[in-house]
Amino acid sequence: MISTPVISLENLTVTYDRHPAVHHVCGCFQAGSLTAIVGPNGAGKSTLMKAIVGLLAPAGGGIRYAGIDRRRDVAYLPQQAEIDRSFPITVADTVVTGCWQEIGAFGRVTSAQWRRVAEALSAVGLDGFGRRLIGTLSAGQFQRALFARLLLQKASVILLDEPFNAIDARTTADLLALVQRWHGEEKTIIAVLHDFDQVRACFPQTLLLARELIDWGPTDDVLIPANLLMMRQMAERWADDADTCSRNRD
Repeated sequence: MISTPVISLENLTVTYDRHPAVHHVCGCFQAGSLTAIVGPNGAGKSTLMKAIVGLLAPAGGGIRYAGIDRRRDVAYLPQQAEIDRSFPITVADTVVTGCWQEIGAFGRVTSAQWRRVAEALSAVGLDGFGRRLIGTLSAGQFQRALFARLLLQKASVILLDEPFNAIDARTTADLLALVQRWHGEEKTIIAVLHDFDQVRACFPQTLLLARELIDWGPTDDVLIPANLLMMRQMAERWADDADTCSRNRD
C-alpha cells in the first residue's frame, strides 16, 4: 500500500499574473502514485503544477519535498503551446537535453548518451526522426519527442501538463501506455487532464480543483456528481479581479 508522501502541499496559495489562482490547498502526493489534476478552465491546475516544479513561488503556505531533490528528481512537461518550435533544432538534439543533469553546461554528449536518445525515440515510435527539425513535426510527433526526452531524465517524479491535448488517438494511447509503464516502475506521476473518462479509466487518484480544493483521493470517490456540481458552482462565482485570498490572512 502506498503510504509515503513525496510532495506535500501545506495550505498552499499561489497567484498568477497577480490574479488569485490556487487557494489554501492541503494534501500529499504519495510515492509511486498516479494522480490526475482536473477542474474547469481557469481552475489553477497549470498554476499548481508550476508551483510544484518551482516556476512560481507560493504567495502563502508552502510545498515540502520528502526524499527527493526538486531540481534533479522532478521532470516537467509543459503544455505544447508554451514551447517555441520555431528554433531550428533537431529532434535528437531536443531529446538529448533530457541528459542535461549529466552533461552540464560545458560537457559533450557521449556515444552512450546518443544511443540512449535512439532507444528513447524507438520507445515512443519515432525511429528515423532524429535529424528532423522539430518545426516539421505534427503535434502528436512532437509530443512523442517530448516524452522521449522525459525518458532520458530518469526522474522519480514526472509532471505532465495537458499531455494529451490536441493529439491523435493513436498517439494518446501510446503515450498513456508509457505513463502506465512509469507507474509500474513506481514513479510518482501527476498529470493535468480534461477528459474525465480517461481519468476514470487510467488514473487511480484524482485531485479536483476549482482554485480551491474540492476533493482529493481515489478517482471513483472524487468524480462523483456532488463534487462535480460543486466544481461548476464555484467556477460560476469566480472574479479575476478579486483579492488573492479572503480568509486566513496574516
